[in-house]
Amino acid sequence: MSTTTTTNSTTNANTTISTNTNLAVLVSGRGSNLQSMIDYIENGNIENANIGVAISDVADAYALKRAKKHGIDAVFIDPTAFGNKIEYEHELIKILDSYDTDLIILAGYMRIVGKNVISAYKNRILNIHPTLLPSFAGLHSHKQTLDYGVKVSGCTVHFVDEGMDTGPIILQSCVPVLENDTEDTLSERILEQEHKIYPQAVKLFIEGKLKVEGRIVRVSK
Repeated sequence: MSTTTTTNSTTNANTTISTNTNLAVLVSGRGSNLQSMIDYIENGNIENANIGVAISDVADAYALKRAKKHGIDAVFIDPTAFGNKIEYEHELIKILDSYDTDLIILAGYMRIVGKNVISAYKNRILNIHPTLLPSFAGLHSHKQTLDYGVKVSGCTVHFVDEGMDTGPIILQSCVPVLENDTEDTLSERILEQEHKIYPQAVKLFIEGKLKVEGRIVRVSK
């Protein structure tokens, strides 16, 4: 994300021209959060943003088809083609850099992001988790929620650090847990909220309204 300052020769005043924020979305599955991000951008609800590439570790991820449908480059990186995770992520960083990526969005990306990527894009990687963190981090979050018997769940958008769903929290949305809920019904209601607050968090990032202070994310108006 950058700005270019030009000088008006008539008024001798400075005019700042904002360029688009380049987004890269990492996916592994169907990509419904990718689709919500595309919709918000195409509808003008997120301005000055461009999704340059969708990258997947799964060759037939439906998210890649969504990307192609909207003219977004779709890239598959085969993890089995590399000797180790470091080599895989070196290739990932090379691709991200080639698209001048300003912000990485994890949208159902099922690999743990390594320290090399996190270091290269510190405080520029967002994830959404389908619980109210720090509760029920990791996999099978809806099952954890139902097994524990909590009455309220939801979703959390956070910056990514080297822990498992431990990064500073940006936005959260609450969803009641109903007595007759299954993992599928709870997941469906939470997903509706994910599609709302994830684009909101991206919009706040693009507008420069997020400031990380230790574990706290300050959101300015």
